[in-house]
Amino acid sequence: MSLLPQVPPSSETLRKPRLPLSIVRRRAGYHWYVVATVCVGAFMAALDASIVNIALPKMEHAFNVSLATVEWVSLTYLLTLASLIVPLGRLADMFGRRWMYAIGFTVFIIGSLLCGIAIPLWFLLAARVLQAFGAAMLQANSVSIITAATPAKDRGKAIGIQGSAQAVGLSLGPAIGGALVAFAGWRWIFFVNLPVGIIGTLLGILILPADHGKKQREPFDFLGTAILAPTLVAFIYVLNAGIKTGWGSPLVLTGMVVTLLGLISFGWVEKKSVSPLVDLSLFRIPVFTTGNITGVLSFAVMYAVTLLGPFYLEYVRRLDSFQSGLYMTMIPIGMAIFTPVAGALADHFGTRLLTAGGMATAMMGCVLLALVSSPGTSMIGYMAGLFFVGLALGLFTPPNNSSVMGSAPRTRLGVAGGILNMARTLGMQLGVTLGGLTYQIFLMVHGAASERTATVAQMVPSFRDSYLTVAVLAAVALALSAANRINRTSAAKSL
Repeated sequence: MSLLPQVPPSSETLRKPRLPLSIVRRRAGYHWYVVATVCVGAFMAALDASIVNIALPKMEHAFNVSLATVEWVSLTYLLTLASLIVPLGRLADMFGRRWMYAIGFTVFIIGSLLCGIAIPLWFLLAARVLQAFGAAMLQANSVSIITAATPAKDRGKAIGIQGSAQAVGLSLGPAIGGALVAFAGWRWIFFVNLPVGIIGTLLGILILPADHGKKQREPFDFLGTAILAPTLVAFIYVLNAGIKTGWGSPLVLTGMVVTLLGLISFGWVEKKSVSPLVDLSLFRIPVFTTGNITGVLSFAVMYAVTLLGPFYLEYVRRLDSFQSGLYMTMIPIGMAIFTPVAGALADHFGTRLLTAGGMATAMMGCVLLALVSSPGTSMIGYMAGLFFVGLALGLFTPPNNSSVMGSAPRTRLGVAGGILNMARTLGMQLGVTLGGLTYQIFLMVHGAASERTATVAQMVPSFRDSYLTVAVLAAVALALSAANRINRTSAAKSL
């Protein structure tokens, strides 16, 4: 028996929080709890992205503004998201991903609440900026948290499950949004985020793995951030406004100049910086560079089809908005079904075959859409084409994301995830621009004076040629994916 006095635990020790919860942390397969937690944020972010657009006509009448003005409700969100996602990823690498993810949920909740109670339009736009700030904190961390917490043998499956959560949110958005707008009003598309956000915040605090703090903090690259943010804003503005106001308009030309000068300045600053915002040496890894390029192209393919589809269904097939929306859900359905399958297959067979197969399927889907664009063809063929495009993204995205994140050093996972998400955002905008621009060009080629005066006989070949152009884009992504050699270990060590 010891004669030494027993020292009771200090009150500080008793009060010290044990997070994440030991009852979860000690379980076998703890990383799947982490994946499930991150999927809540992925689902909510995707749901919010797809739920807002369906309410824009109601907002147009509620605020008594033009369609071009109310579109800034979506554009403001996108610009903020694109400009912040990389800097926030860098901050997550420096100060920890767990608390930034949880704080991001809280900011998103507050932004959603303010959006729902907004009276003037300017207040709604400001609230959307705050909401996008929270969403950027979530998106900059989601893939990097999964990559850090998941063993390499399960990484593809884990990223695939997260992709499925995004696809389900994307597919349910129009249906949930339509019901909320019809029966409760447009404000409820923002209020619906509150209970999900509260649950996500609590799960993030209680379950996500603790961050291992660094003994020495690296300085944050404020100058690089100050250059990158307006550069990305200018670039996305050019993509959005080029078609609407004309590529030769003063504002669009100014945006082009700002984008070019910003990219040059950013590259110079990052090379000179001791602790750069974006470690440009990441782009010396072939897998990382090629994966991000093909990521841009893949989402450009999907969003070009997503833009063209509703116009084709309404103008050529003469379907109403509700029917068109049902047909367009074939894309997210294909994604939701095949995303987790691709992730699991990537863990066993590697990523190269799946990424190339995904882009081959996308090319096939676009060609099929072109072949069945005549009004006399069966709608089953058109549905199959849309489904193949969704299937293609489901096959491509998880293995591509897994290879990109696996090629990055663990100390740069936040930045790598931010770049990956930024590539997706840029791909979306490129797809919307490509779809609209090619359709307008081909209308003129086939003799239409304007979009409003075009006949069905002029629309059909214009849609056909637009789909074929998108198929060419998928073919480029296919070639790059097939040529990409995966060697994650040596790539990461090369830094």
